Amino acid sequence: MKTTCITNIIAFAVAILQINAQSTQVAEITSNIIQTDLSEVFSGATTTYSFPSIDTSELVDETTSEDEAAAASGLSLSGSVDAYYRVNFSGDFNNAPGTSFANLPGFSLGMANLILSQEGKKAGFTADIVVGPRGAEAVFGSEAPLNLVNQLYGYWNATDKLTFTLGNFNTFLGYEVISPTGNFNYSTSYMFSYGPFSHAGLKADIDLGNGFSFMAGVFNPTDFTDFNPLNEYVGGAQLGYDFGKGSLYLNSLFGANFFQVDLTGSVDISDKIYLGVNATSASNNFCGGALYLQVAATDTFKIGTRLEYFADKGIEVVGINEHVFDATLSANYSIGNLTIIPEFRVDLVSQDMFDDGNGGYRNSLASGLLAITYGF
Repeated sequence: MKTTCITNIIAFAVAILQINAQSTQVAEITSNIIQTDLSEVFSGATTTYSFPSIDTSELVDETTSEDEAAAASGLSLSGSVDAYYRVNFSGDFNNAPGTSFANLPGFSLGMANLILSQEGKKAGFTADIVVGPRGAEAVFGSEAPLNLVNQLYGYWNATDKLTFTLGNFNTFLGYEVISPTGNFNYSTSYMFSYGPFSHAGLKADIDLGNGFSFMAGVFNPTDFTDFNPLNEYVGGAQLGYDFGKGSLYLNSLFGANFFQVDLTGSVDISDKIYLGVNATSASNNFCGGALYLQVAATDTFKIGTRLEYFADKGIEVVGINEHVFDATLSANYSIGNLTIIPEFRVDLVSQDMFDDGNGGYRNSLASGLLAITYGF
């Protein structure tokens, strides 16, 4: 059934292309990864392919406006696939870090990601479909068949400085993202895992000039992306500043009984060295901070680390008022659009929580994985 859904989507896209006008580049997928001058070096950015456009200039009425002509653009298709092998160097075979994704034992699947987009001068849309364990975990709040939908939104460029977006889009909080091609480390942080994944609602993005930007929106409760069963809403805001060699974003999410503030930043220290930072605090849930350091040894080989501290304030991932420190060392070796990621990770918890395989528990877990991602 999942294969049939994706086949039908592709067939529908091809049919639309036969009557659409000229193609355009894909709309940038909403992401909370900060893109800097070294984005192609460190983010695992992928190439997007556009379907060939058909010259329909003779079919356009003379009264057609420039905006209408620009809206008659082609569809673009992009996405990714990933898989991995994971092993523990200490404790029981089934132990795993208490984070999302990349936590299954042995040879395991990630997800297949198919993104259909169209970008016009005034408006556009994105339909993002996911299949596989990583995709299912990312859209855990949805039941089949809606659990195939990672993002589904349309946007309107009201002016050159103001854009409105309505639908379901990935979160603007945090440093990491759902797609593995957007992260340097294959495994994810605790802060990302227990923050929001996606929002459904309406947001306005404003270009304030001089590198500053602002976003404000109203959304369903976190991760209720298909509809609102609670008749409750949360607000969100983001203030950003791009200073050329890096960026800073101050993010917040707030409701009647909840508030989260989140800071993400990145800077190109040199042509070879990149530093990222994330700090967050969610009321009665958790708080923490992480540093991301990456070095480009060559154009195709990079190495980087994530150092994270996470304090559990009520979600009982590692126990209330307990904390965890995780250190992750990853390498990225690129062969065209394919990236090979060997990774070693250590999780140190303030209480014993990992099965030692002998009937007891220990407070640490050493694990490793070998992953591949392919973006197209």
